[in-house]
Amino acid sequence: MGLKSALSRPLAAYVVHRDQQWQCDPVGTQTRLLTKLTATAAGTAFGRAHDLGGVRTPADLARQVPVRDYEALKPWFDRTQAGEADVLWPGQPLYLAKTSGTTSGTKYIPITKESIPNHINGAKDALLHYIHGTGRSQFLDGKLIFLSGSPELERHHGIRTGRLSGIANHHVPAYLRRNQLPSYATNIIEDWETKLERIVDETLGQQMTLISGIPPWVQMYFDRLTARTGRPIKHLFPDFNLFVYGGVNFEPYRAKLFESIGRPVDSIELFPASEGFLAFQDEPGNPGLLLLLNSGIFFEFVPAERFFEPDAPRLTIADVELDQQYAVILTSNAGLWAYSLGDTVRFVSLRPHRVVVTGRIKHFLSAFGEHVIGEEVEQALREVMAQSLEVEVIEFTVAPLVSDDPATPSRHEWLVEFARPPQDAAAFAAALDAALRRRNSYYDDLRKGNILVPLQLTPLPAGAFQRYMKSLGRLGGQNKVPRLGNDRKVAEGLTSAG
Repeated sequence: MGLKSALSRPLAAYVVHRDQQWQCDPVGTQTRLLTKLTATAAGTAFGRAHDLGGVRTPADLARQVPVRDYEALKPWFDRTQAGEADVLWPGQPLYLAKTSGTTSGTKYIPITKESIPNHINGAKDALLHYIHGTGRSQFLDGKLIFLSGSPELERHHGIRTGRLSGIANHHVPAYLRRNQLPSYATNIIEDWETKLERIVDETLGQQMTLISGIPPWVQMYFDRLTARTGRPIKHLFPDFNLFVYGGVNFEPYRAKLFESIGRPVDSIELFPASEGFLAFQDEPGNPGLLLLLNSGIFFEFVPAERFFEPDAPRLTIADVELDQQYAVILTSNAGLWAYSLGDTVRFVSLRPHRVVVTGRIKHFLSAFGEHVIGEEVEQALREVMAQSLEVEVIEFTVAPLVSDDPATPSRHEWLVEFARPPQDAAAFAAALDAALRRRNSYYDDLRKGNILVPLQLTPLPAGAFQRYMKSLGRLGGQNKVPRLGNDRKVAEGLTSAG
């Protein structure tokens, strides 16, 4: 056992004990945090406009500050980006995290001196919880790779600006830098395919022990390694034993990824966002992610089915219930105030508070009133794949096929890129349709009433999703394909790119 591996164990025990303390008083922890946040920002432009100095309780916050998404808060973010101080939080932010928006184009999310520890410590503490729970720390003695965006930063009115993963790269602890791959010169390459080839060059022959990244892009890395060598990952990296991921549900990728590796490895799921690091998998084998209630973020939750209502309730962790869908609202020391993150979660534990990420509040399919969410289509696919063991899926998305012709009724279209297709595509599609009906009563009612007919399964050629993302300039890094949409934009892009 190396020095880093040995020293990590007492540190892991300390961090787990510390986290257990605030878990004993979750409501008090969040209430005290809200008071601190509003008192700190009371003198800012936003604080004066919303009387944050008068906010003492979550009810006060709900009364004074409406829920807004990035587009609604954009005038305040624009002032911050232009270099104005004391807008949303005292002073200027340390960084602006650049991320892709929907209607507003590129988004610039502030990261402050107070909020940067949230991003850095979240990932670090996830690893320490894993070490404490398993006793396995040897991965710290080998090479670690983080497939991420470029760490090269620009400046906007004196504020350093770049992708969150690139910003975080500047805060990797010094004791891990010697273990970290790829090199800085490779990491700043913007073209993903060129960068990937250089990463393969640098990692072949190394003692890789931890690999981290969004699953589809890690799969691309594995595919390149195997194409170059003709060997599975287990032979290339025999000491690789920990996969860290976030950003998408791992389950649709699990079978293909583990087949590429050639054996199971441990995994840790994270819930990071440019707006904050929200949760991590604190217990090996437990799919729930521990919500970080003491890390600078005050959480509110809006029942997903009521999110678009003007009087939708805003619940705190004192009010949430198990197995309900909630949209996540953040107030934080990054200067975010009742900010709609866009993600939906479901609580699987209240002692402590653990969630699973279920989708995006704007990424649902309700062209016919069915309101199908990402978790439902992912679960349906996972169930059918478990019954069709020959099938491997690389990527998929679901779109509506709306028809005005009674001879060709409306339906859902599943566009799927298979690594190994089903032997009986019609039976596979029928099983998918039945699995979705069991999970969504509205879809089932539409099917019973023949308003919708059985779904259409459209296999896509190899590389279709990669070509589509490349056509958008979003290949690699932290970019993801939406699982669901209420229009045909993604579907048409995929079929034309394929």
